[in-house]
Parts: sequence; C-alpha cells; structure tokens
Amino acid sequence: MSTSIIVVGASGRMGKTISGLVEADPQFTLAGLVDSPERIAALAGAACPVSDSLAALLPKLPGAVVIDFTAPAVSLQSAKAVAQTGNALVIGTTGFTDEQKDELRALAAKAPIFWASNMSIGVNVLLNILPQLTKALGEDYDIEMVELHHNRKKDSPSGTALTLGECLAEARDWKLNDVRCSSRDGIIGARPKEQIGIQAIRGGDVVGVHTVYFMGPGERIEVTHQAHSRENFARGAIRAAGWMAGQKSGKLYSMQDVIKDI
Repeated sequence: MSTSIIVVGASGRMGKTISGLVEADPQFTLAGLVDSPERIAALAGAACPVSDSLAALLPKLPGAVVIDFTAPAVSLQSAKAVAQTGNALVIGTTGFTDEQKDELRALAAKAPIFWASNMSIGVNVLLNILPQLTKALGEDYDIEMVELHHNRKKDSPSGTALTLGECLAEARDWKLNDVRCSSRDGIIGARPKEQIGIQAIRGGDVVGVHTVYFMGPGERIEVTHQAHSRENFARGAIRAAGWMAGQKSGKLYSMQDVIKDI
C-alpha cells in the first residue's frame, strides 16, 4: 500500500524535486499540492488536487503525510493545520527561532510532526560521530566550522551548521548560544577557549558544504560533508514521510529517530 504525500511549497525548487521523486516511486502517491495564492498558477495542470490552503485540503485526504520545505511562518501554519486533523507532517524548513521550535513541540502533542534542519543521512550520522570525536580529542582542540551555500539562501548560519554546532557544544557541556562566534572583524584579541566559530560563505549554485575543523597542538582534523544535489535532501524527506506514516503524536520527531529505527 502506497503512502499518500501532500507537498507544501510545491512550486519551489525543493517542492518540485520532492514532487517529481514521489511521482517516480511506486511506494508513494502524490495526493495534493499546496502553494500561496501568488504562486499557485505555476501548478496548473497537475494530476492531483491543488490548493492555496493546506487546511482546506487535509479533510479530503485523511492519512496523507505532508512534506513542507518553505519558511518558518508557513511551516508553523502547516503544523497548526495537521494538529486539527491528525495528519503526519515532515518539515525541512530552517531558520526557526527558539520560540517557534517550542511551538512546534507543543503542536507535536496533537499530531505526528517531524522536523530536521538537514534531511541528509550523512549529516545525521555525523551528529552521532562528532560528539565522540570532540570528547576524544579534548579541550586542547579548538572547534571551528565553515558552511558554504548558494547565493539565494536566506538564513545564516545555515540550519545544518547550527545543528552541528549544538551537538559539538553539548559534547563540551556548553550552550551554543553562549559560545558561538559568527563574525570577526578588527582588533578582537586572542580567541577564547570556550568558543565555536561558525562562518558562512554564499555564492553561485552550491547546494551545501559544511566543514568542521578540530585544531590542536601540531595538527588539524577536518570533517567535511558535501551535498551534490537537492535530491539528497528530498529523498531523505520522502524516507522520513514513509516512516512518519506509522507514528503517533507525542513528540517532535527527528532524522535521528528514523536512523535509530532503521
């Protein structure tokens, strides 16, 4: 039995990629497309229902899983909509504030909701490995990160960089917000020991590159993840959607839950 998928932000780059992969996979059915009133004309001729309102579409598609790669405010509206119907929701949007994340967690008590700043299996495996490396190397090693993305990316640092930074900080019993440095300019003095630098580079059509540096006495270790295609993230989202079809409300799920279950 195939899993029905509704794509929010269907006319965007990720929306188009996800929709195409869903249509090509016999395990899934493209059941609905949602976008804003200004962009919905781009979806004309679709072979499934199209709407500018997820809330209006959901009652017609019980059991369908929603995938949303849009913007924080839109994704929160999607979460509120599924909280009314009980449909599962997979969110790949980045740029949420701490308050918005808390709101997502509260809504996850009413419907199965999944959020990941990066849907890549490789990045999520790194989230397990990097804390081990951090602890093994010890505090003599300074930690820095550089993230590189295309020139149309709106948030900085990337959601993935912040998630990686959080796991690195936790490995040293720090809070990322207390130790993160994303800008250096002028005479700033020596680098504090309790600091994690996260620098952003933007340009061209780079999908996403994240490099973590461990710099210690006489040596340097670099761990790099490169995303070569948006399909990498889209496939991860679809994989998560298939998994979420069997989950219940009660927590905000992540890709770590999917990996552990597999």
